[in-house]
Amino acid sequence: LLPSAFPASPSSCFGPSQEVLGEDKLLAILKERELKIYWGTATTGKPHVAYFVPMSKIADFLKAGCEVTILFADLHAYLDNMKAPWELLELRTRYYEQVIKAMLESIGVPLEKLKFVRGTDYQLSKEYTLDVYRLSSVVTQHDAKKAGAEVVKQVEHPLLSGLLYPGLQALDEEYLKVDAQFGGVDQRKIFTFAEKYLPSLGYAKRVHLMNPMVPGLTGSKMSSSEEDSKIDLLDSKEDVKKKLKKAFCEPGNVENNGVLSFIKHVLFPLKSEFVVLREEKWGGNKTYTAYEALEKDFAEQVVHPGDLKNSVEVALNKLLDPIREKFNCPELKKLSSAAYPTPSKAKPGEKGTKNSEPEDVVPSRLDIRVGKVISVEKHPDADSLYVEKIDVGEAEPRTVVSGLVHFVPKEQLQDRLVVLLCNLKPQKMRGVESQGMVLCASSVGEPRQVEPLDPPAGCCAGERVYVEGYEGGEPDEELKPKKKVFEKLQADFCISEDCVAQWKQRNFLTKLGTVSCKSLKGGSIS
Repeated sequence: LLPSAFPASPSSCFGPSQEVLGEDKLLAILKERELKIYWGTATTGKPHVAYFVPMSKIADFLKAGCEVTILFADLHAYLDNMKAPWELLELRTRYYEQVIKAMLESIGVPLEKLKFVRGTDYQLSKEYTLDVYRLSSVVTQHDAKKAGAEVVKQVEHPLLSGLLYPGLQALDEEYLKVDAQFGGVDQRKIFTFAEKYLPSLGYAKRVHLMNPMVPGLTGSKMSSSEEDSKIDLLDSKEDVKKKLKKAFCEPGNVENNGVLSFIKHVLFPLKSEFVVLREEKWGGNKTYTAYEALEKDFAEQVVHPGDLKNSVEVALNKLLDPIREKFNCPELKKLSSAAYPTPSKAKPGEKGTKNSEPEDVVPSRLDIRVGKVISVEKHPDADSLYVEKIDVGEAEPRTVVSGLVHFVPKEQLQDRLVVLLCNLKPQKMRGVESQGMVLCASSVGEPRQVEPLDPPAGCCAGERVYVEGYEGGEPDEELKPKKKVFEKLQADFCISEDCVAQWKQRNFLTKLGTVSCKSLKGGSIS
């Protein structure tokens, strides 16, 4: 009989978006003996909660009787555009070893059944080095670049090291003496590269198994390099709450919903159920034993985004508590700080240390998001003001007061996408508290004309708007009025001759393109 983790069709033990390459070979091996499989991770940025996806599958492999090796690919981390500087390589590898083991322990995986290997344990040997040269003599530059396109950092002038990366990952399968490699679907091109080129060196083609990539909290892939998209394994409960509160989770929208996806690919596989926590007046707690039922209720707006986020927060903290506890000792605190030192001064587009006031007045300090206007009403006490309810991907829409009555008809605002500054200090405007500012283009001369800025078509409420070149920074939680951060930055806001919103000739962007206005060329932004 096949092990329980691999039914008659091995791919059926994975979700519908997952894949097995070499299924016939996998079945043939399983009929004769236990499968030998490895999962590798480059020791670059800090591991985040999406790592629970492969961890839960590693648990399945062990239950099925597989021999599992975990590779800490330290040399790969250096080759990938030097994401891990050479002087930090050893420290980051030690950090990865500790945090990955803590993750596995938190979900009940027995470590004694696993084999842990570092890449530099064998990748610097004479035999391996010779095979790298042999492989480089048959691999084309086109194939090497294509193989790494989803994994290796893509830059305008790529380094030779990035072209070596896929070849080393292919050779790892031979030198670890495994039958199969397991990884995310973003590894697929490297897997097919290995299947093509290993036989040219006289080595066997391996089986490849893939898990889906969990969308980040902003809707794109959860990434160590994109702060807003991820929750770190050592984030405090306060940080988890703050990040989940800002996460994209539009009512009824199940596409690119990082919160729902985390439930599907992490919490359900680990617990086989998920409990939505809510007050009795909203129906009380509800336990779901099938993800499809939860997704259906969310799509039909039976489950509210706020309740979903609160429930994920509780479940996630139960997973993270043992990891936080393990890293609460002086030795591991010191390792964490040494492996990922905080820069003493912020780089362009980044904030300074958490314990110091950010010194640079840069656009990344502004929390600007795409918003959708849910309702528009005249202010009860001011003829020139609208009171809008605007969805920015949070549990509840924000109340925003805008002086647009004389410039934009009510019906043109209703249901449109706008650009909202979200981290101004809330203030009352004629008795109504405004929780943001709709950014608009204004004409320079008279008569004054005003047009709300337009996000690119296809954007969703809650998507981040950033200035080109300042994608990586984390916004201030709240802009302090006395510091005049927005006012200083606003002085350089303008509309280009192509009607694109800019700061110092750098475009306002979302992941779908530029932010613009309809017609006010050369105007200001306020």
